[in-house]
Amino acid sequence: MSGIEEFSDCVISAARGWIGTPYRHQASLRGIGCDCLGLVRGVWRELYGAEPEAVPAYSGSWAETPVAPEDPLAVAARRHLLEIDKECFAAGDVLLFRWRRHLPAKHLGIAVSKTRMIHAQEGAAICEVALNPWWLRHLAYAFRFPDNR
Repeated sequence: MSGIEEFSDCVISAARGWIGTPYRHQASLRGIGCDCLGLVRGVWRELYGAEPEAVPAYSGSWAETPVAPEDPLAVAARRHLLEIDKECFAAGDVLLFRWRRHLPAKHLGIAVSKTRMIHAQEGAAICEVALNPWWLRHLAYAFRFPDNR
C-alpha cells in the first residue's frame, strides 16, 4: 500500500468515526453534533491537531444568494487543502457541492470511493451514502487534505 493510500485510509477512518453524530448547525463535536463543515473540521483536528483558523459564524441560509467573484467555501478550502480537478477525486478527498449553478458551494462531504461519501445533512445523523448521479451533477469542487502530518 502506498503512502497516499495509507493517508486516504486515515482520512476515511477518521470520517467514519463521526458516523451517527447528530446534525447540529455550526457544531463540530463527534458524538454530540456537527454540520458538514464541522465534519471536515473534526477530521482535520484528528489528522493535524488544531484547526488552522477560526470559522466565523454563518447562518443556515448563507449560500442562498449569488456572490461574486468566488465561492467563500472554496476560497477557504484553498487556504488549507489542495484543490484538484473535480473529475479526479479519490477516496479521502473533500467534495464541495452547489445546489444551483449561480449559487456558491454550500455542502461538503468526504469521499470514501468514487461511488460513496460521508456527510452531515440537516435533519439526519452523519452517514455514508451513495454518490449517485444527483450528487455528481452538483459537485462543484474537490480538494485533498495535505499529507504533511
